[in-house]
Amino acid sequence: MIKITGLTKKYGDTFVVKDADALFPKGEITAIIGPNGAGKSTLLSMASRLTDSDAGQVVIGDKPLNQWDTKALAKKLAVLRQSNNINMRFTIRELVAFGRFPHSQGRLTAEDNQIIDDALNHLDIAAIQDKYLDQLSGGQRQMAFIAMVVAQNTDYVFLDEPLNNLDIKHSVQIMQNLKVLAHELNKAVVIVIHDINFASCYADNIVALRRGEVVANGKVDEVIQKPVMEDIYGITFDIHEQNGKRICAYYGV
Repeated sequence: MIKITGLTKKYGDTFVVKDADALFPKGEITAIIGPNGAGKSTLLSMASRLTDSDAGQVVIGDKPLNQWDTKALAKKLAVLRQSNNINMRFTIRELVAFGRFPHSQGRLTAEDNQIIDDALNHLDIAAIQDKYLDQLSGGQRQMAFIAMVVAQNTDYVFLDEPLNNLDIKHSVQIMQNLKVLAHELNKAVVIVIHDINFASCYADNIVALRRGEVVANGKVDEVIQKPVMEDIYGITFDIHEQNGKRICAYYGV
């Protein structure tokens, strides 16, 4: 489990994240939601040590984040950032193979190659694995980067808006794969996501931020409620039950 306590980040006198508490349990998907500028990506960046915090603590397993050796942390935590810019010309397979670097240091074993194959198949991009990244659509590139994170094979997986550039079919495919990672492979999957219905249908827990503060935190049924959602987003929501899932309608209803 990852435990966040009092995590804070500010620039000048402006708080981007203020005194945030959250739990990211293994075997479950936790979705971080909230309006633009709420501090979602900053929270995830601080929890993965990509951004320094001004206050608070992150504990991974039984050890504070600042005590983790960088190499050991790379075997424990995989992160997909919102922006991924690679200037060198790589094929999809070469990119996904980078996910094995913390384990193999670039000397791929038969086991590494099998894990790479599995990641390519899970993301349904094995057939185009020899294509170069600059030959791909935005959605295909996103699938390749997610496959790289999957190939890293860590206990904790952080993804910042992984559904960017993906159509509905591939978005569903990604979320189904994340459910397998969490529920069947016992990983803690944490995802920053804007689509409320993907969060409500696939996540186990939701952390909601507004203006840098955690304003709702709990199981999906506890957070996906009309007054809670209207308070977070400042618009009218209508929430329906369908097949045991809570579906939000927010198009001027």
